[in-house]
Amino acid sequence: MHPDDALVFLFEILVPTTRRKDGKPIRTRQHRVWDAKVRAIAGGLTILQPVKGQWLATDAQLHQERMIPVRIACTYKQVGEIAAMTASFYDQLAVMFYRVADCVEIRRFG
Repeated sequence: MHPDDALVFLFEILVPTTRRKDGKPIRTRQHRVWDAKVRAIAGGLTILQPVKGQWLATDAQLHQERMIPVRIACTYKQVGEIAAMTASFYDQLAVMFYRVADCVEIRRFG
């Protein structure tokens, strides 16, 4: 359990656009299923435009991939659940997520 599990932060998680094993594009309808799973955990998400990523694997091989940054207001427990679900859903060996804001405030009007 994380010490901040009761607090809501803004996280960003990177979602793949291609399949790990064959490099084929992931279809929009599959992403929509993932979106629904995230909404069920955290209540909502903000999907940004795809970006290009590069990283060196443990064998020093360069990997390049387009990824979709998705922002989610949730607790550490929820983002951990989302990361685990993402790894399983997209058959990933690793999933990157990070906190982008220390405070999340939602004001309702009307």
